[in-house]
Amino acid sequence: MVVIDTHHHFVPDFYAQAVEEAGGDPSGWPTPSWSFEGSISSMDRNGCTKAILSLTAPGAVIAPTDEKRRALARKTNDYAAAKRDEDPNRWGFFAALPCLLDTQGALTEIRYALDVLKAEGVTLFTRYGDGNQYLGHPAFKPIWEELNTRKAVVFIHPTHPADTTRVNPLLPQPAIDYPHETTRTAVDMIIPNTKRTYPACKVILSHAGGTLPFLITRMSTMSKKAAPTARIYGKTSEEIMEDFRSFYFDLELSSSEAVLKLVLEVIPNDQLLYGSDYPYASPDKTRGFKEILDDFSLNQELRDKIYFKNAEVLFE
Repeated sequence: MVVIDTHHHFVPDFYAQAVEEAGGDPSGWPTPSWSFEGSISSMDRNGCTKAILSLTAPGAVIAPTDEKRRALARKTNDYAAAKRDEDPNRWGFFAALPCLLDTQGALTEIRYALDVLKAEGVTLFTRYGDGNQYLGHPAFKPIWEELNTRKAVVFIHPTHPADTTRVNPLLPQPAIDYPHETTRTAVDMIIPNTKRTYPACKVILSHAGGTLPFLITRMSTMSKKAAPTARIYGKTSEEIMEDFRSFYFDLELSSSEAVLKLVLEVIPNDQLLYGSDYPYASPDKTRGFKEILDDFSLNQELRDKIYFKNAEVLFE
């Protein structure tokens, strides 16, 4: 069977060194050791035939200046493109960008990565800067305009919240804060119509959309109960649901039976993708969630869509 992993990370030595020199990932999650050989081994264990590579931490938190962030993004993208060119049937990549608050730097790298390197898409993080500047923020309008013009695939990966205080010192942020951050940025794109304004962008939400599939009915129902055509948050219930259903959702670490039942009910089946989160998720976890998905009752057409057909259409 063909399986395309759309949530597969790589950690080049120069990137790992930059993270450590910056004091480590602000989420508190340790930077894993990684190699292409390790990626291939994990892919073989999980039956994956192709991986779309991406980074997990924005350059804004691991490089101190715009100039160094631009250089890190360029070095990362050239590195990934060279590997992709060696075996395009095995590898693809989502391009790294400098901090989106460096508008010109981000636009320059988008053009280089998509037009010259032919990346499969770009990685955006859930927020940028020192505050709650999520992806619906007006500062990011030029970025969305550029991506929309190119009908780009946009892979949204969570980063740490502005407040890095943990709920419990023993609980790392990615366990619960990352899914919440995905929800926050998705809602921030829905409410001010960012998602609706740039419909040509094909936007992937990590971790089955975080808590969004669980909360979206709560949001839309509040609008609907006010009146069938009421505009709570400036949108009708139907518009909120339309925007929600326009995202793509990867199932990385999110294929438990309860979650699968929910997402299959509320998310269009053509917009579900497979993801592993290697190497940040340990091999036993990636394998465990893949086994759950393998064993879940799905007809073959839907299983093929999740494992590779939806991704093939997305990257056409």
